[in-house]
Amino acid sequence: MCGCSEPGWGWGHRAPGPMLLLGLLLFSAPFGLLGEETRLLLEFDSTNMSDATAEPPGRPYPPYSLAEFSWNSINNTLDLATLSATFQGRPTRDPTKSFANGSLTFRVQAFSRSGRPTQPPRLLHTADTCQLEVALDGTSPRGNHSLFGLEVVTLGPAPDCPTMKEQHSIDDEYAPAVFQLNQLLWGAAPSAFVQWRPVAFSQKHGGRESSLPCQASPLHSAYSLPQSPIVRAFFGSQNNFCAFNLTFGASTGPGYWDQNYLSWSMLLGVGTPPVDTLSPLVLGIMVVALGAPWLLLLGGLVILLLHRKRYSEYQSLN
Repeated sequence: MCGCSEPGWGWGHRAPGPMLLLGLLLFSAPFGLLGEETRLLLEFDSTNMSDATAEPPGRPYPPYSLAEFSWNSINNTLDLATLSATFQGRPTRDPTKSFANGSLTFRVQAFSRSGRPTQPPRLLHTADTCQLEVALDGTSPRGNHSLFGLEVVTLGPAPDCPTMKEQHSIDDEYAPAVFQLNQLLWGAAPSAFVQWRPVAFSQKHGGRESSLPCQASPLHSAYSLPQSPIVRAFFGSQNNFCAFNLTFGASTGPGYWDQNYLSWSMLLGVGTPPVDTLSPLVLGIMVVALGAPWLLLLGGLVILLLHRKRYSEYQSLN
């Protein structure tokens, strides 16, 4: 089961297993998860970018160091009714005044039962999962068409990186125009997983009109992060770090610049990932689409039989 606690927070398990450490969440200044090294939020200038999938996705701006962010107190945002907590931060030094009216927010939520959130991408969750939402709100971009990226770092005891898999479906009722689900799996019979849909949103009330593509780079071995007491207590001295990058948006279409807003969410859990089934809407469409030809055929046969019966009852006067 997932949870959060002070003075630091992370993802707990019933038994030691793989653990996800988001690069953006490893802010040592307030919670002591990092040592000398720090993780960064990434911003790119995509004005002259011809290929949205290019690596890197444009000219990088100097990154923000999250170790130099000031974060709000969790006591003001901890909601026991929704099992959620929100972390909101701004740089302690902001010479460009980019965060004068903006903030970076992380919202973590646990669940007591299976279901789906009300906002897209509405990932199916269970009581063994947590959802993490990352939002950049009101921050002034340093270019006319800035793209933002996120580095995700995974931590586990196994010597190998987790497996990244893609699942495709014909059903997009819960995330319109998104037919893919990305997963990180630890082990053949997964002991833990991470799920996300390759989509972000440029408006607070996300929908198809504000959806942004989410590009994921291949997994690679990462340098060893500083050994915090939390990491050592949970995993021991032997652990393995792997990382991949996420890039949100493209040089054309909707983007952060529309309303100076960007949000993306992921699901973390233990055990086997929840499996999406076809929604009632799609099942209804399939029944109608597959059943209509048979109904037409049956109707034609009935009409033909009635037509033949009428002629068989005709008797000649001769």
